[in-house]
Amino acid sequence: MASEAAVQLDLRQPDNQIVQAGFLGLILFSLGHFFIDLYSAALGTFQPVLVDKLGLSLTQAGILGGLSVFSASVMQPAYGYLSDRFHSRLFTALAPAVAGIFISALGIAPSYGWLIALVLLSGCGVASFHPQATSRATLGLAGNRGRWMAIFISAGTLGLAAGPIYFSTFFSWIGPQRTYWAALPGVLITVMLLVLLPEPSRPAAHLRKHFDWKPLQAVWKPLTILYFLVFIRSIIQIVFSQFLPLYLHRERGFGLTGASYSLALYLAAGAIGGFVGGHLSDRLGGRRVILISMAGCLPFLALFFLTSGVVSLIGLALTGLLLLFTIPVNVVMAQELVPAQAGTVSALMMGFAWGMAGLIFIPITGWAADHFTLHRALFTLGFFPLIGVFLSLKLPK
Repeated sequence: MASEAAVQLDLRQPDNQIVQAGFLGLILFSLGHFFIDLYSAALGTFQPVLVDKLGLSLTQAGILGGLSVFSASVMQPAYGYLSDRFHSRLFTALAPAVAGIFISALGIAPSYGWLIALVLLSGCGVASFHPQATSRATLGLAGNRGRWMAIFISAGTLGLAAGPIYFSTFFSWIGPQRTYWAALPGVLITVMLLVLLPEPSRPAAHLRKHFDWKPLQAVWKPLTILYFLVFIRSIIQIVFSQFLPLYLHRERGFGLTGASYSLALYLAAGAIGGFVGGHLSDRLGGRRVILISMAGCLPFLALFFLTSGVVSLIGLALTGLLLLFTIPVNVVMAQELVPAQAGTVSALMMGFAWGMAGLIFIPITGWAADHFTLHRALFTLGFFPLIGVFLSLKLPK
């Protein structure tokens, strides 16, 4: 009897090791995701300072934001392809240091040209991290993938929320000219990942020679609908992340710190929403959660724009909560459609959709703000979730 129990224990041991390695990976990738997105959120906090320091127009600020999302997000499928092709941990491990060093140097940039260069280089670190980390974050964790993915995604959204507070604190303590010290956590996280993160497993040599498009072609229709749903959500999410501090500072009379804290409130509520949405998707299904998100955020978005004071901020927080319900849901649904190309579809759902939304709508919003006010430009974006409601009904049940 004892020997039988020992045999059963030995048989379970490899599974236990896989699960333990899976949880360690989830912790490491979530920690890296927190700091990567902390740095990716910094530009919105820098915008009011840079506009005043270098005399930028809102159109120039919008172009800078568009270039940021091009480098950090639109380019993610390219890094997803390379990570699926070469299977090196350096795509993930070096990213926090690269993102942190270049974005933290914005305060010492002497001209608009230098701003462009630093934003593009910082974006390289953000873009290289997301595809590989997202595809590996839940490896070894078989059950409740929506919940585990929600933890990873919510860590990043918490980083987005912490970014404005983190950098506005540096502005208050040491001034924007010394914000390069803010890169230190990113460098330390890179060292940690280099020490603790194992190399990803490599497929057989004949499978690495080419990229197989057939799995993507087989599910192109639901994948396309998912993509446009992410695109619609990202229009509001990323434009708000770039312009909300500037809007609250210039048109609602908020101080720089208050405006940054309001952005942090919006993004922190989104982090909670991502975790709740991932949990609900395991119970209700992804389609229902996406529908709830698109329809539910509309009244609270109107509440934010049409009221003031505490009520307006409550509307802003609830908008973030419901709008970001769908981030882990979309990623898990896409990975389940195309498990063989997890890195590529993760980049498509997170980076490319986010990036295209920002690349198109951040400059357009900046131009519209110069001509019609930032309030009207941002308020108009609230019509996009209506389109999302109809698209979500087209998803397979």
